[in-house]
Amino acid sequence: MPPRPAGPTRGRAAVLASLTVTALVATGHPASAAPAAPDSLNQAFARAAEEYGVPRDLLTAVGYGETHLNGHGGLPSQDNGYGVMHLVSNPSNRSLEKAAALTGEAVAELRRDTGTNILGGAAVLRSHADALGMDAAERADIDAWYPAVARYSGAEGSVAALYADTVYTFLAEGLRTTVGGERVSVTSRPVSPEKGPLAKADVTALSPDYPPALWVAANAANYATGRTATVDKVVIHVTQGSYAGTISWFQNPVSQVSSHYVVRSSDGQITQMVRDKDTAYHARSANASSLGIEHEGFVDDPSWFTDTMYRSSAALTKYLCDRYGIPKDRTHVIGHSEAPGNDHTDPGVNWNWTYYMQLVGGTGGSADGLSFGAYTTQSSGSTGAQVTALQTLLNQQGYEAGTADGIFGPTTKSAVQAFQTARGLSADGTVGPKTWTALLSAGTTPVLTKGSSGDAVKRLQRALTAALGTTVSVDGAFGTATDTAVRSYQSSRGLSVDGSVGPNTWAALQSGR
Repeated sequence: MPPRPAGPTRGRAAVLASLTVTALVATGHPASAAPAAPDSLNQAFARAAEEYGVPRDLLTAVGYGETHLNGHGGLPSQDNGYGVMHLVSNPSNRSLEKAAALTGEAVAELRRDTGTNILGGAAVLRSHADALGMDAAERADIDAWYPAVARYSGAEGSVAALYADTVYTFLAEGLRTTVGGERVSVTSRPVSPEKGPLAKADVTALSPDYPPALWVAANAANYATGRTATVDKVVIHVTQGSYAGTISWFQNPVSQVSSHYVVRSSDGQITQMVRDKDTAYHARSANASSLGIEHEGFVDDPSWFTDTMYRSSAALTKYLCDRYGIPKDRTHVIGHSEAPGNDHTDPGVNWNWTYYMQLVGGTGGSADGLSFGAYTTQSSGSTGAQVTALQTLLNQQGYEAGTADGIFGPTTKSAVQAFQTARGLSADGTVGPKTWTALLSAGTTPVLTKGSSGDAVKRLQRALTAALGTTVSVDGAFGTATDTAVRSYQSSRGLSVDGSVGPNTWAALQSGR
């Protein structure tokens, strides 16, 4: 690429490295944006677009498709991509290093500074345009950029076309989003992208196992043919990356990962990548006995979890449960974080399990009626499986909550308040983390250590899930994961960190600490 044209001095302060998208609204007309503050996200896109001759709205749409304009504090995506523009560093895609060479900026700065990252994304897009031989007139035509956008994906063929199609959908529909208090918009417009050879690369193959889905095969190195166990669960994942990027990563033999299905955020489109009869590499010890569903997005950004995605995914899960005889409960429809032997956190606290299980048509609960991947706040008017669990626990402890019917009415509230008063908690009648922790841990207090087992360990595991806000698998076996959770709890509560659950740890749990 020729030397970078002279532009404004880039004495940039860091644009917020961790940006949260709070709204996406498709618009049919231009959206007026508030005046941009110095070093704002709008200014960063405008500056980068001008310096590298890339249409500003195109650049913004690419960033939105990659990350919803969230830099995630400089943390990498699943395929080792960084920042708002998802500059990647892996064996098959070196856009991060390419951006460093083109801009003269340090790799570390491109990773962590949003303004620099956007500049790097613009430089890489322009380099693709130059490699395609685009002249000034073509660069002024947003439709002519389609092949360059496809190359930016790092994918090839149908997956690259899928990526570019998504970007042009954002351009056609327009978008308005608020990021860190700043409104960023892209004006809707008619688009007719010049696809060239990619016009014949549309994804048209259909899933052999789930008729509504598309089919793009994962690389054979990323899954095992056949199974060594009966399928008895569905595992819910979040991609930590974009839809097309995830599909491309599962096609890359170096990734050594895959899932059976991938679901897109914007419209719920599903692509199957591994046959149900085969073993995808997605959940370690649970691989042989589970089906994996990846959802486009990032665990720390709820904007990705659209109603369309929930409904599409839930329809798939319902279909799989019915087809393979999997119970529709939270013991058999689990998060990646709940699979034994895993260190992942997805789908995370932003995933609405209650709503999802309602859509699946299951109980939303568990086989024992008390164990959940997360315990959500319950109060007057709440309904569902967790209210039933709450009522059951209160009744077991002698606090008359009435019939365990899953409806949080006056009788249940009175019982909650009586329990809270007895445990020295604020008697507000609302069951949040402290009340859940105290209630779930209530009962006998035997000393438990690594290797212990039984119902007391299950009570401990449920209580730790509520206290820590992260899922501890409820299997009644005090193993490595439970030991780690106990030590984390002890450390965070100022207790002796020995991994042994004795009188002091039980007392802290039963008082709701």
